[in-house]
Amino acid sequence: MAVSTSIIIRLEMEKSRVAFSEVVSSVSSYGGDVVAIDVIRSSKEKTTRDITVNIPETAYQNVLDTLEALPGVSVLHVSDRTFLVHLGGKIRIEPTMPIKNREDLSRVYTPGVARVCMAIHERPREAFALTIKRNTVAVVSDGTAVLGLGNIGPHAAMPVMEGKAMLFKQLADVDAFPICLNTTDTDEIVRTIKAISPGFGGINLEDISSPRCFEIERRLTEELDIPVFHDDQHGTAVVMMAGLLNALKVTGKDIGVIRVVVVGIGAAGVSCCKMLLAAGVKDLIAVDREGAIVGDRVYGNDMWNWLSERTNPNMLRGGLTDVIAGADVFIGVSGPGVLKVEDLVRMAKDPIVFAMANPEPEIDPELAEPHVRVLATGRSDYPNQINNVLCFPGIFRGALDCRARLINEEMKLAASRAIASVITDEEVNENYIIPSIFNEKVVESVRNAVIAAAIETGVARRIPPEFRSLCDYTGYGLSDAYKR
Repeated sequence: MAVSTSIIIRLEMEKSRVAFSEVVSSVSSYGGDVVAIDVIRSSKEKTTRDITVNIPETAYQNVLDTLEALPGVSVLHVSDRTFLVHLGGKIRIEPTMPIKNREDLSRVYTPGVARVCMAIHERPREAFALTIKRNTVAVVSDGTAVLGLGNIGPHAAMPVMEGKAMLFKQLADVDAFPICLNTTDTDEIVRTIKAISPGFGGINLEDISSPRCFEIERRLTEELDIPVFHDDQHGTAVVMMAGLLNALKVTGKDIGVIRVVVVGIGAAGVSCCKMLLAAGVKDLIAVDREGAIVGDRVYGNDMWNWLSERTNPNMLRGGLTDVIAGADVFIGVSGPGVLKVEDLVRMAKDPIVFAMANPEPEIDPELAEPHVRVLATGRSDYPNQINNVLCFPGIFRGALDCRARLINEEMKLAASRAIASVITDEEVNENYIIPSIFNEKVVESVRNAVIAAAIETGVARRIPPEFRSLCDYTGYGLSDAYKR
């Protein structure tokens, strides 16, 4: 099933040359539906109508070309509802108070602001209390790996970063600002982000191509004292792990004894592997275009070398078809058509398949469903959508509230468990292993779990009031209630 869009097409039709049924037939021939018709003007010879059409995105231009080619039809205008919501951008900045008189002006600006500046100069940590730093995240991209579009550049990446900022605000009340850098040089990206960091409480890296993204994140984490999170890597891994925890409940399997095959060892694939290992998976096989990663080879990618030392304990070789036999779990972050039905039937009993490639998964869900126990994709038109939106708002809300220095593996795993816990044991089933992104419990649960893990691991610099009664201040210990 293709991703659909809604457009409004204004047509002028000569009544003697074309029937409206021909217009409807042309739209239908590309899988589209005419859902509304508005007559704008009409005469004996011509009629002008606005037709609202739902069509697959891939058929957008074909439909317009076909209508234009009909005798007696002219396409006067096209309004794309998706484009309309982007006009002028999707976010804006608003002051927290109006400036109505000189007294207000003197407090928010000169001369009163000088006292605040000096207070921060004398105690730099006061910036968290007295500026937007306490609640602001920079969403930073260089436009080299945007969605499934690839290297489309920083200008074209802006709509995605604006959308991310909207989600931060609506779901977690985090003020996020999109920043797209006109450089792909790793050193310059690191230097620029460090230079702008004083105004932000966290950095969300987005859509930066692999393997540069690994080095950029590593260096920023080491050199900054605020959390850095590459959502394409860790967001995917966190939500994948949440779904897997509940899928294992459905199948009754233990994470310590399952065999997992991960296909597509780029940014997201590496992070998924790290998360699986941290969660207790012992038999993990990472597969990319070159085949299964094995320990007796040296790779040009440092992260592959890291994985080669920690995965594939039985030294299985070959491609996916060669290593899939007996696997309990398939995790796909690669591309369409990678997984075949013939592979599914060779997996272990009650297989779990997460085919997360977007917009087309590794296998058509309709083909996979008869052969798997639990199926998840990255799409919203099937059950069990693995969507990063479930994690990054709550993770940053928690990290900001406890002023974490970084986001570590314990915090990510805590976020996974929190997302999974939103679905109760009574509710979880084959078609419900992941909560909706609009479930109001998700952000709060993730936020609390992340804070607890940050305190437990000693990276929190502030203890939120509701956590203080639970903390052992000599060792940042927490009660067992916050360790799950």
